[in-house]
Amino acid sequence: MRSLLRASTCLLLATAAFAQQPFTMEDLRQLVGVSSVQIAPDGKTIAVITSRANFADDKNELQLQAVDVATGDVRALTQGRKRVSSPAWSPDGSTLAFVAPDAQEKTQVWLLPIRGGEARCLTHSPTGVEHFSWRPDGNAIAFAAADEAPKREGEERHVATIRIGDQDLFLKEPVRPQHVWTQAIADEQAKRLTTGAWSLEFVFPPSSPASTLAWSKDGRKIAITQVPAPESGKLDLGRILLLDVESGATQVLNSVDRYQSAPTFTPDGSAVLYRYPRDGKPAFLSDYYLSSGADGPGRNVTRELDRHVFGTEWMPGGREFLTACNERDTVGLWTVPLDPAIGKPRELDLDGLVVSGAFGYDVTVATTGAIAFSATRADRPAEVYVMSSAAAKPRRLTKFNAWAEERRFARMERLTWKTQDGKDADGVLALPADVSTPRPLVLVIHGGPTSSSKTSFSVLAQLMAAKGWIVFSPNYRGSDNLGHAYANAIFDDAGEGPGRDVMAGVAELKKRAYVDSTRVFVTGWSYGGYMTTWLLGKYPDVWRAGVAGAAVTDWTDMYNFADGNVGIRHAFGGSPWKREFAEAYRAQSPITYATNIQAPTLVLTNLEDYRVPPTQSFALYHALKDNGVETEFIGFQGRTHSSSDPVNARERSRLWIDWIERHLDAPNDSSGGVSGAK
Repeated sequence: MRSLLRASTCLLLATAAFAQQPFTMEDLRQLVGVSSVQIAPDGKTIAVITSRANFADDKNELQLQAVDVATGDVRALTQGRKRVSSPAWSPDGSTLAFVAPDAQEKTQVWLLPIRGGEARCLTHSPTGVEHFSWRPDGNAIAFAAADEAPKREGEERHVATIRIGDQDLFLKEPVRPQHVWTQAIADEQAKRLTTGAWSLEFVFPPSSPASTLAWSKDGRKIAITQVPAPESGKLDLGRILLLDVESGATQVLNSVDRYQSAPTFTPDGSAVLYRYPRDGKPAFLSDYYLSSGADGPGRNVTRELDRHVFGTEWMPGGREFLTACNERDTVGLWTVPLDPAIGKPRELDLDGLVVSGAFGYDVTVATTGAIAFSATRADRPAEVYVMSSAAAKPRRLTKFNAWAEERRFARMERLTWKTQDGKDADGVLALPADVSTPRPLVLVIHGGPTSSSKTSFSVLAQLMAAKGWIVFSPNYRGSDNLGHAYANAIFDDAGEGPGRDVMAGVAELKKRAYVDSTRVFVTGWSYGGYMTTWLLGKYPDVWRAGVAGAAVTDWTDMYNFADGNVGIRHAFGGSPWKREFAEAYRAQSPITYATNIQAPTLVLTNLEDYRVPPTQSFALYHALKDNGVETEFIGFQGRTHSSSDPVNARERSRLWIDWIERHLDAPNDSSGGVSGAK
């Protein structure tokens, strides 16, 4: 009987495995994105925004939904809106505010009674609302809005000039300062609180969100982040001001006059917690500092974590906060006490989940102590999870991506190795189901560089693994998952050190029988594209082919034209136009070594990429083509760093994978590349 039961069990398992189909691009039609998770103060309901791809109209259809924490039931809160973002519960939980366009296509704050009724438009900003924050009593909000452009009359209407400062190459119109407004829930008119040539902090995605408007407990002050001008290259000059709501007067938080961001008042209102680079060095990762206005930055409360921290959510009692950080091959959630006498930071047990996000994470805390977030596993796209307390295990509430249970996904695991100079490095492997014979190895290198690869659900890695390829995503020095020393080791060593780290990881993998060491590909986007072009030029005989997406190839171009522009100086110690730093920019630019490249290389870029201007991809393409290296150059339209519309996001993955497939069996001509430039 036992033998029969064992045989039946094996048959059922085999049948289930056989029934699972491989993951393909067609599954992108079913993939549901989950973001902006916000738990109600009483912990009973979670607001979330879901995204579904509409390929026919090439748009992502967004919907604000409510998830019942007790039952997991989901109900739609909005219907038919083109865009919706930034849900935020009122302090009493009776109203959900969100941002969506009005009839004039200007983003405004809308209020939705959670127990029933239609949403009403609260704000009427002529330039639109950038972000907002509830006053603690729930009777008003503060919001950020850009100034209106000055009215021009007569012949002046035809003047088409823009005064350029520290901004990116693709400005279409002058960028106006953003300032603070308040509006009572019962009023029709907003009140302006600040004015001037300076601006609130702003960002271009993909980046950490702009600093919020942080109210004090009594509603009398708002902590804001001020930059001297609305120029993207001046964002490193942010300083925190305390704004008096009644008078509009401001005072500085402390004597620090730059590098500050993300302020939040402590629950008792006695101090401000904010992000600041460790020891005030702008090239270093950020910590959270606690300041009550004395000289200096205040006290570093996350130093012991030794990680790059994202976000502050206050735990009940107000003596500790929850924060997120990249940790090894996952995302760690930690509770951090303000007073070290209370205890040390504690990592939550997420049971193998990886919290969703890239340069910010969707995590919120109810007044009850319940914690809500979106997360993935290697074999499961994002869902909403809840923990009843910091000590509880996560519980999945939603089944937005239940279809994934019928798909076969690659196994993902962490790989560790020693770098050439003795550092501990790691990365992530996606392994196809069958590795009984040697498989092609494809490197997919993360951008940032202040980021990391994780054992989370990855569309590109899973599509590649479904082809039978091994996908390796290394966390080179500069990655933020292994501590400050490892991350800061990239300072003034943008390529050489990280390149050696990656090659040490490749050498470790080549020891494994399942890796075909004759078919190794290198690919990446953004800083991953930088690493790709660096490795193609510095280790030319290793690679079968490469894909360089939005690749940084020239640091002087980045300084001159990118949205971060002059902020690049922090990575090299100064400007490329200062004689003492010019050689470092040249020596650490992959374009310097582009004539060494031999492997067929696909060049991809967005033609109005403000983060990595396409001038660098044009230069790379000509360097390859003029030296007889097989290459193709594909540009995507749009002012973006990475296409997010469904059709072009899919096309990017298709081109990426197709280039590798085309060169799986091509000879690796180490004498000078494959002839026939295209």
